Amino acid sequence: MNKKNEAEIQPNSGFSLTKFFQGTKEELDKVVWPSRQQLVSESVAVLLMVILSAGIIYLVDGLFSWAAAKVF
Repeated sequence: MNKKNEAEIQPNSGFSLTKFFQGTKEELDKVVWPSRQQLVSESVAVLLMVILSAGIIYLVDGLFSWAAAKVF
């Protein structure tokens, strides 16, 4: 049952708060953080898409309200 490509099961040594924070810091060091310019441009793009989507939903809602008023 022991294959070369299987991960070895390590014995459970319990929870260690210091190991948890050390592991968290190691993982955060691997993250490639965006530059300020990239952060701003992508945030603006998201805001514009949200505003555009809200506007389209508002217009479609108005159209259905108008149509419902005409029908009923």
